[in-house]
Amino acid sequence: MMTSSQHVTSPQIPALQDFRRVVIKVGSALLVDRARGRLRHAWLAALVEDIAELHARGVDVLVVSSGAIALGRTVLGYAPGTLRLEESQAAAAVGQIALARYWAEALGHHGIAAGQILVTPQDTEERRRYLNARATVLKLLEVRAVPVVNENDTVATSEIRYGDNDRLAARVATMIGADVLVLFSDIDGLYTAPPASDPNARHLPLIERITPEIEAMAGGPASELSRGGMRTKVEAGKIAASGGTHMVIADGREKNPLRTIVQGGRCTWFLSGSNPVAARKAWIAGSLEPRGTLVVDAGAARALQGGASLLPVGVTAIAGNFGRGDAVIIRDVQGRTLGRGLVAYDSAQAAQIIGRPSREIAELLTHPGRAEMVHRDDLAMAGE
Repeated sequence: MMTSSQHVTSPQIPALQDFRRVVIKVGSALLVDRARGRLRHAWLAALVEDIAELHARGVDVLVVSSGAIALGRTVLGYAPGTLRLEESQAAAAVGQIALARYWAEALGHHGIAAGQILVTPQDTEERRRYLNARATVLKLLEVRAVPVVNENDTVATSEIRYGDNDRLAARVATMIGADVLVLFSDIDGLYTAPPASDPNARHLPLIERITPEIEAMAGGPASELSRGGMRTKVEAGKIAASGGTHMVIADGREKNPLRTIVQGGRCTWFLSGSNPVAARKAWIAGSLEPRGTLVVDAGAARALQGGASLLPVGVTAIAGNFGRGDAVIIRDVQGRTLGRGLVAYDSAQAAQIIGRPSREIAELLTHPGRAEMVHRDDLAMAGE
């Protein structure tokens, strides 16, 4: 029997329906019938039925969906086997249109709007593009749409790809502050050994921390147990946990797989020791080198300490040469450090709009800009 020191047992299994923001990753093997190269319409309809149930409870839902290349290669008549890069990109270009339409139609049947987001690694790792991608997704969630995210395979080369949608889903989940990431697979979670070949393999319902032992169970790079699919899922779990997001691996092959999790079906939960807000604040406060300083007036200082965003009108001076998305120190007029944040403007633009109301930004910059100099979600106040 496993001991608690091995971080695989705990009395507290999370309840999926208790979370407010959920990311669901769907692989192409679940979504597309490989033999026929066609979408599994009944399966998708059942999954979207589950999504609609969560959505109706007020839960934010985002989907990371594979399947574009698998659909597109059939339309283009490519033979089975490995595709060359340009063939994959062509297949993705054709398949993305079909994939987006299928998701839009399925969600639309429940009165839910879908929004397509195509991303590359730079969109979640370069801070300027990260802010843009994050703002777009959060706006879609705010208006109760379901963003459908996929890697932009039409332009991504092998050197700049995520390479698998498990890690992509984890990056997106932490980017938007998701509470939980659901990875649907062809297996119902992590086992102590490959269950197909080891009759003594035990299912692990809860992983409190991903240790070297846990990674070995998933199959390390030099391990005989190496199963690439499970290894990338455990790596996704590490990414998710570092951003304060729990993760669950569940069998997605049957219809209504989300409902199965809600009803206590077998799966493996990976717990994060933090939460998305705390993890993000810690990242902003301690992991990023500040590139400049914003000095704020007394009114702005009070508003910030009350949980508000920093507006340009409250900024009295700037220092440093910073770009959009860089970390900046925020100080009051007495020189006391109030916190750090990710700034929404570069230093040249910031200099043009400080002290001015947000409604004048478009006129001052000759293009629309964000109302906030630093949004409260991108702000870590001292002492938080």
